[in-house]
Amino acid sequence: MIATVTADWLELRAAADDAARSEQLTAELRGSIRTGGIVIHDLGAGSGAMVRWLAPRLPGPQTWVLHDADADILAHADLDGVVDSGGDRLMSTTRVATLADLPADAFAGASAVVASALLDVITLSEAERIVAACVAGGAPALFSLTVTGNVVLEPADALDAVLGAAFDDHQRREAHGRPLLGPDAVPVVAGLFAAAGWNVRTASTPWLLDASEAALVGEWLAGWVGAAVEQRPELASAAAEYVERRLAREGLAVTVPHQDLLAWPS
Repeated sequence: MIATVTADWLELRAAADDAARSEQLTAELRGSIRTGGIVIHDLGAGSGAMVRWLAPRLPGPQTWVLHDADADILAHADLDGVVDSGGDRLMSTTRVATLADLPADAFAGASAVVASALLDVITLSEAERIVAACVAGGAPALFSLTVTGNVVLEPADALDAVLGAAFDDHQRREAHGRPLLGPDAVPVVAGLFAAAGWNVRTASTPWLLDASEAALVGEWLAGWVGAAVEQRPELASAAAEYVERRLAREGLAVTVPHQDLLAWPS
């Protein structure tokens, strides 16, 4: 199981992430941003994958503020050669802090707030802080690739549903005293923005994986099953046989559902 985010995992999943992200919501975000120099805050920025994908789709000049609690991951952020839609290079800065410490004025002057694969691993309190800071700053927000559960593997196996349910429960677990939103994150965050009077749109953005992405499928499968077993240790023996059976099966295809969420002021 991938217990913590690593630079190698972020690199391995990057192509699948980029193929899944919503171009439609991105175009709507672009339409809501005032031109003439923009400042974008990227929460849980990791190694900069969201910047590399989104920057060329937005006008410039651009300044990015990369937030992450992990200074080591931020050290792997590679923005060399990344340009805006006009072909100009970016400016960037980093902030190392937890979302629990996000101040209410964190996005003052921001043109937009973005994040990727973040909402399902935060708490309700952290989501409330993010939404409140977006609303206070009047900054539209695009949250990409939030896990929603209900993975589909083809051909089907008798253990798929059992492991899937255990994984979804694991996503909702209390981690180091932090009850995670997991697959409930998108409706929760959408509800917070709606309660603030903001517009909200969502889009389905699944990973669609097949044998051509064998390395990603193998690593994802190990993490998915590992999380399920962590939640339900009694599944360990059957799960080990399941992984062997799955990886030996030719033509395995996996759909990993995600949603993107866009919120903007009314």
